[in-house]
Amino acid sequence: MNFSAPESPAARLTDAAARVAARLIPAAGVADLDDDDLLRLLADAADTRKALELIVAAASSEVSRRSARELGYRGLAQRKGLRTGTALVQQITGLGRADVTRAVDTGAELFPVLPTAAEGHAAPGLAPAVAEWLQLLRRALADGELSQAQFQAIRAGLGDPPVERYPQLDPDFLPQAWARAVVLLLEEATTQPVEELRNQARVARDRLDPVGVTLRFEERFAARSFRTWTDAQGQRHGHFVFDDEAGAWVDALLQAALRPRRGPRFVGADAADQTRPIDSDERTNEQLQYDTVLAVLRTGAAADPHQAFGDRQPGVRIIVEASAIAGAAERGGMTVTGVGHLEDGGLAVAPGVVEARLCDSGAIPVLWGTDERPLDVGRKLRLFSRKQRIAIAARDGGCMWPSCTAPISQCEYHHLDHWWEDHGRTDVDDGIPLCRNCHLRLHNQRWRVGRSRDPATGADSYWLYPPPGPLTGEVDEPRRLVSRSPRRFEAA
Repeated sequence: MNFSAPESPAARLTDAAARVAARLIPAAGVADLDDDDLLRLLADAADTRKALELIVAAASSEVSRRSARELGYRGLAQRKGLRTGTALVQQITGLGRADVTRAVDTGAELFPVLPTAAEGHAAPGLAPAVAEWLQLLRRALADGELSQAQFQAIRAGLGDPPVERYPQLDPDFLPQAWARAVVLLLEEATTQPVEELRNQARVARDRLDPVGVTLRFEERFAARSFRTWTDAQGQRHGHFVFDDEAGAWVDALLQAALRPRRGPRFVGADAADQTRPIDSDERTNEQLQYDTVLAVLRTGAAADPHQAFGDRQPGVRIIVEASAIAGAAERGGMTVTGVGHLEDGGLAVAPGVVEARLCDSGAIPVLWGTDERPLDVGRKLRLFSRKQRIAIAARDGGCMWPSCTAPISQCEYHHLDHWWEDHGRTDVDDGIPLCRNCHLRLHNQRWRVGRSRDPATGADSYWLYPPPGPLTGEVDEPRRLVSRSPRRFEAA
């Protein structure tokens, strides 16, 4: 493997390690660094780690290739007394099996090889043609824009374009859509944790592959299960594997139980302390979730819902575009031809589930303008109306604060221009969702959110403006806020 290119992992490793050393040598330790130098040190160390991960991945993949089963006792691992290349890499690096497997897979992505029959082991060959979307992803990893974990999150979440599933489309259509999704995910990778990045990659895949949504739903539905067992100490255990719809319902139920400001928790009418504050409840979140599920199971359909959830009941809201519905709802003429998306998290919902819920629960229409903005549904109230909140939720998908992954059910709605100070308007365009923690941080620390509109397309962009520094008064550059709505991925 050749690391001689100017931007090779070896060159980046040397440069990043030198920066780390330069910051640490003058100081006795990290405790002596000021805030800015501490954050720069952490960023430089992360660059060093990314370069090292790439080298470890390349070397691990090569060890695995030289230890292939077909080589028998001539394989590298076998000659060292071990059965597999994975075991050899584990012995040398001290990494867990899952970490080694991820490193080998990453190395194979970046350094494909072709076997040759003439040699005792495979030799590097010419790599096959690589699609643009995969080139973008591999280049981001090779250039240090992505960590190994981020790369695998996007790669596994997106999968490969299912071109064979759509014979009516041009063969290049889905790969090009995948490339656009990769570009968007790479932009978001700088602000999203790995877990959320993986989730959003799955959202993009489902948005671009609506037929696959049903196939994957049916696989997960067939895998649903619940089992119980008793351990040696007599403790009863349970294990659920949820299908998509049931999992979303349970999530909504538990979110309602854990939501701030919801009032007393499981306090009966005859309890002397029925108005005690939430803070006095000493249960952990896990215990509260357990009590919630047991309360629902025990009381069933006859339960008084206010006893468990306060004044707002749990529910699953599904966002479906009108273009995904054909025919009329009357007399069974309605057919769902596309997929829906959960308002919380944006995960795809199979057409059959959408049809069942439309028949059971009905729908609330949200109109969108040609510029991809939800139209205003009210301007005169101090608080955003229910329809406005639904429109904003469909547009933004969750808390808009960078790196926050709170779902829309945990969000409050912030006026860009404060209602009292700035005489702000209660318009859909001038409201964004923020979870309670981020909303309080914005107001308490004097952050601001601004909006700009592209004159060519009419599309809005939202920007987070930090407060001035407490000592210098300097203001950092604003950060663009990114929607988490599935609508940001083009549908196939």
